[in-house]
Amino acid sequence: MGSCKKQEEYMALALELAREASAQGEVPVGCVIADADGKVIGRGRNRRRELADATAHAELEAVRAACAALGDWRLTGCTIYVTLEPCPMCAGAIINSRIPKLVYGAREPVSGSCGSVIDLFWEGYGHRPEIYAGVLESDCAALLRDFFRGKRG
Repeated sequence: MGSCKKQEEYMALALELAREASAQGEVPVGCVIADADGKVIGRGRNRRRELADATAHAELEAVRAACAALGDWRLTGCTIYVTLEPCPMCAGAIINSRIPKLVYGAREPVSGSCGSVIDLFWEGYGHRPEIYAGVLESDCAALLRDFFRGKRG
């Protein structure tokens, strides 16, 4: 899977995308997908407000870009890095695209589908990625906390 330092480097890229989302008034979630050689082939950030689309999550943008880059719907050999634990929809995209490794930062107590609310990867869907949680967790969580504090305050 690579070193913790490598995981942090990719998560830092995802955090940059999350900051871009925040600057646009979107919930700050960012995502990158790296292929088996470590090349970033997919990037995404939340764009629900911008696109007026409930499915415009960071993970889905990154999955679409990675599929286009590879010319295949199967993302075998890839790793997805996302700043927030995936929701059910995004977990479904990870299952359906056969991504073998998921790395995420902060837990999502409201809709997290890697164990916080439910672990969809342990259901009988036939695909279970390796999951690495808590990478740059404090940075990812702080970005979200600051964003929502600004919205409420």
